[in-house]
Amino acid sequence: MLKEIIISIQAYLHTHRFIIRHRLWKWILIPGFIYAILFCLGIYLFWTSSNSAIEFMLQKTGATEWMEKMENSWLSFLIIFGQLILNLVLLLFYFSLFKYLFLIIGSPLFAYLSEKTEAIIEGKEYPFSFKQLMKDILRGIRIALRNMLWQTVYTISILILSFIPVVGWITPLLALLIECYYLGFSMLDYSCERNKLSTSESIRFIGRHKGLAIGNGLVFYLMHIIPILGWLLAPSYAVIAATISLYKTKTDGVLPEKGLNLNL
Repeated sequence: MLKEIIISIQAYLHTHRFIIRHRLWKWILIPGFIYAILFCLGIYLFWTSSNSAIEFMLQKTGATEWMEKMENSWLSFLIIFGQLILNLVLLLFYFSLFKYLFLIIGSPLFAYLSEKTEAIIEGKEYPFSFKQLMKDILRGIRIALRNMLWQTVYTISILILSFIPVVGWITPLLALLIECYYLGFSMLDYSCERNKLSTSESIRFIGRHKGLAIGNGLVFYLMHIIPILGWLLAPSYAVIAATISLYKTKTDGVLPEKGLNLNL
């Protein structure tokens, strides 16, 4: 898995040179502006509602009243630290819901960009097919909804775990890994579909190559550390990097090895 994570991270470096060489900036900035706007709205929604949500959960579980009765500084520290952990988990949960909304809205652009990337790599042009584009879009939406369902199940389990002192401290890391995996999953599936893998085959394939998905999602989220510019570039970089990473790794015969020179 570590090797595949490294391959995915390296793919982002290749992506930057790939975009410059093939002048793909217009396909980067269009979804980037949409994403940046939605991202800002999502963060605003989080900050205006997360504290109320945490306070509600603490009151319903009786944690606030119990802490006031105990009057123990150590226990108070654990509760406050637990609130911070819960905040981080909720932030990732908000972000995941926002992410799937964007994946559904941006699926036409992502499907086209992934196809264009592969066409350049292979040195050939795929003839435009509206029927195929609609097929790619519908599949992208189905995958996004499927992943959103499973990630919500895992996130709810993590939220419950976060209430357990000490043990709950690892929950932000678990939530981040799951978030990275499902983001990378969606980006990799565009290439899987073009290689004639059915949805179930794509799920099995990516499940065997979790490192590719986690690495792709990890760099995607790290790019958000850079305000504005990182938000603009992250979505399209992730799509192109996912396409490139599948050409830089052996895939156990599930996808045909094309032995291509990426010409990056």
